[in-house]
Amino acid sequence: MGKGTSKTSHNPMFFFLFLSLVNQYSAALHHRLHETHLLLSFKASVSRDPSRLLSNWVPSIPTCRWNGITCSNDTDSSFTNITAVNLSGKNITATLPDSVLRLPHIQILDLSDNQFVGELPWNMFAVAVASSSLLHLNLSNNNFTGPLPTGGVSVLQTLDLSNNMISGSIPKDIGLLFSDLQFLDLGGNVLTGEIPNSVANLKSLEFLTLASNKLSGEIPTQLGGMKRLRWIYLGYNNLSGQIPEEIGQLGSLNHLDLVYNKLTGKIPESFGNLTRLQYLFLYQNGLTGTIPPSIFRLVNLISLDLSDNSLSGEIPELVIHLQNLEILHLFGNNFTGKIPRALASLPRLQILQLWSNGFSGEIPELLGRRNNLTILDVSTNFLTGKIPDGLCDSKRLFKLILFSNSLTGEIPRSLCSCKSLRRVRLQHNRLSGELCPEFTKLPLLYFLDISGNQFSGRIDGNKWDLPSLQMMSLARNRFSGNLPEFIRKGKIESLDFSANEFSGSIPESIGRFSELMELNLSNNNLAGRIPSEISSCKKLVSLDLSHNQLIGEIPVILTQIPVLSFLDLSENELSGEIPPVFGRFPSLVQINISHNHFYGALPSTGAFLDINASAVAGNDLCGGDIITSQLPACENRGYNHLWWFMLVLGLAALFIATAVLVTIRRRKLTRIVQNDDGIWEVKFFDPEASKLVTVEAILSSAEADKSGILVGTNEVQFVVVKKLMAEGHFWNEVEELGRLRHPNVVRLLGACRSVKAGYLVGEYVRGQYLCEAVRNFTWERRRNIALGISGALQFLHPRCSPGVIAANFSPEKIIVNEKHQPQLLIGLSTTTVSPLYFAPEAKESRDTTEKSNVYTLGLILIQLVTGKGPVDRQDLVEWARYCYSDCHTDTWVDGTISGDAAADPNQIVGFMNLALNCTAGEPMARPSPQHAYKTLLSLCRTTYCSKLLSS
Repeated sequence: MGKGTSKTSHNPMFFFLFLSLVNQYSAALHHRLHETHLLLSFKASVSRDPSRLLSNWVPSIPTCRWNGITCSNDTDSSFTNITAVNLSGKNITATLPDSVLRLPHIQILDLSDNQFVGELPWNMFAVAVASSSLLHLNLSNNNFTGPLPTGGVSVLQTLDLSNNMISGSIPKDIGLLFSDLQFLDLGGNVLTGEIPNSVANLKSLEFLTLASNKLSGEIPTQLGGMKRLRWIYLGYNNLSGQIPEEIGQLGSLNHLDLVYNKLTGKIPESFGNLTRLQYLFLYQNGLTGTIPPSIFRLVNLISLDLSDNSLSGEIPELVIHLQNLEILHLFGNNFTGKIPRALASLPRLQILQLWSNGFSGEIPELLGRRNNLTILDVSTNFLTGKIPDGLCDSKRLFKLILFSNSLTGEIPRSLCSCKSLRRVRLQHNRLSGELCPEFTKLPLLYFLDISGNQFSGRIDGNKWDLPSLQMMSLARNRFSGNLPEFIRKGKIESLDFSANEFSGSIPESIGRFSELMELNLSNNNLAGRIPSEISSCKKLVSLDLSHNQLIGEIPVILTQIPVLSFLDLSENELSGEIPPVFGRFPSLVQINISHNHFYGALPSTGAFLDINASAVAGNDLCGGDIITSQLPACENRGYNHLWWFMLVLGLAALFIATAVLVTIRRRKLTRIVQNDDGIWEVKFFDPEASKLVTVEAILSSAEADKSGILVGTNEVQFVVVKKLMAEGHFWNEVEELGRLRHPNVVRLLGACRSVKAGYLVGEYVRGQYLCEAVRNFTWERRRNIALGISGALQFLHPRCSPGVIAANFSPEKIIVNEKHQPQLLIGLSTTTVSPLYFAPEAKESRDTTEKSNVYTLGLILIQLVTGKGPVDRQDLVEWARYCYSDCHTDTWVDGTISGDAAADPNQIVGFMNLALNCTAGEPMARPSPQHAYKTLLSLCRTTYCSKLLSS
């Protein structure tokens, strides 16, 4: 037996097998260690991982179990390979090292929807770097900058670098670098130059997106040779010239989008050969001529949008062949003739928008009866006749826009009971008759404008039950009787009943409109007093009661409406003196009290300071010190000497008592303290903090770089804002800050200084910095944050020196508290802030002004809307300015809010429009902080309407 054992142990085959296994294990171990090293190198580049996704990326755990890692099988075998790294949507902040691209067997790398910054590795596509197995690379929706890397990976099938800030030109040899590429998306960057002809060499390409860049020149005719193309998206660029006829050779094309360019000429007749085409978008160009008849051969078309061009002619009845059509947009052209009756025979038609053309005649009588209409907009044409009775037969119509035509007759009863209606605009027609009772009980209606017609009769017979209503205008009709009453008032933001024949008094129930921002009751026959209950409308910005028969005095309680900016009481029978408190009304910007029976002195402060003469005419007022009012000077009234003596004596006693109290209080709130660190002068602006916060606590908190908590009769939480050099102006600026009290400004509790340093002590706010939190916020929260920041800015500027305001004015120093309210952490003028938030004129000099602060506000608004931070300030502004276009928001709105059902696209567009005004290159072109704040309030009151969404 021993002999047999000896033979086995020396068997060459067994020995060879043993060595082979050892070599394989050794190779596998080396391979795994190499992959682990590459991934840990990538982890080292991560500066922020809020979800702690990479917390288990440690050597003690097998790499195949790391978060976001996929291996070739699910076992712990030593022979597994890393095939995919997916970290999408984790809000990771990092730069991109080339190590992750060196994983030898990786097929999928997805880092999209994060906060990656810096330039892409210049050699990321080099053969020596990139894995030869990489098939799908997605780096979209980050903040990458710099040029596109050169080189190419021949096996790569998907390359998505969209929605970054990549600049420079597209490599001229791009078609030779990625021979197997099927999906290419470079959209949403700042690429310049022309589209290289070599792109036609990407013979396998099916999806091509270069949209939302700054590309110029003509569309290459060579695209016609890319037979596999199913999707072309070149919109939002500066492309010019004519659309190539050769595109008509792409028989597989399903989606063609060339919108928002400078294309001219006619729509190619060859488009009739695109038999598989379902989506054709050519809007916002300079196209001319008629729609070629061949277009109506595209029987698979689902959506056709030729809006905002200079197309002309009539729309033929041939449109009946487009039986699959769901969306037809032809608005903003020069089309004439009648609206084709064939449209009523398209069974899938849902959205029909023909506004701003020259259409005449009647709306097709059968429209809506055989369709699935959800939106109909034929406004601003020359249409006549009645509103068709069957528009809501689908029971899905929610948007009906017919304004600025010459329509006549009554609102059809079928529409009055159309419960799917949400937005109705019928203003500026010749409609007449009374409103049917059903019209006052539509459950989803939120916007109703029937102004400028000939409607009549009383509308106060039934209480209005419109639970979703936000805006209603009945202005310029012939309605009579009392003002209508509403069962539910919670959502109503704007009411306009002006220029009718309403009588009676203003109901006291008006005070229950908690969301009301605009109320216009002018030009009626209303009588009685102004109800003091209006003061309960705490969000009221504009109040117009002019041209009525109101009596009594102006209720002083109106000054308790914190945001009231516009007040018109002209042409009434009001009397009495103007309460002086109106001159100290901080939000009031414009007031008109003309043609009443007011008397006495006009306040010489606030909104009255530069009031126009026409706004105070027709009264018995005086106020010669107000130059623009042109009022006579007020005469001094004689008072007896005893009264004057008693008054002076009382004031003197009050002054002495106040001085004593102030001295005692100052001694308590200001003191000198000596310790091991020297002699400190301490000043507090909060009595509670003065009792509990000591110099030692401030210094230890500053050294620990965290908030300190002092326990006493009451807890005082504080944070040391900044260590500063206590220069000569230190106390002056500290005094400024100490006096500030605003809900969106962090309160300064105190300060201390020695010969070596100075410290500010601010109220501790629990929350996150705006730059860290913004990506997780809904639109409603972002909107409220914008209002809070803008409101704080317009509050601060009249009260502080510009340098103090600008010191910490950036998302990096704005705290969003636990109630999702922004808190500005204001510092001294010596405090520095990231130069990314400086205005261009202040970048070098660091001199700050009101206009430079407004520029920073604009950057913050851009960040709130787009989710992008200013990795490079100027590039962000240019990118935003370029991508912004009316209400086509898909290219620049943060994906987190674009899917938010509560996000009003009209508001979003208005916010971006204001942001671009605030970031104008010329300081004088920027609005003031007050104007910016009022604009935001107005946007939240009645949503901003651009050309596209004016319906």
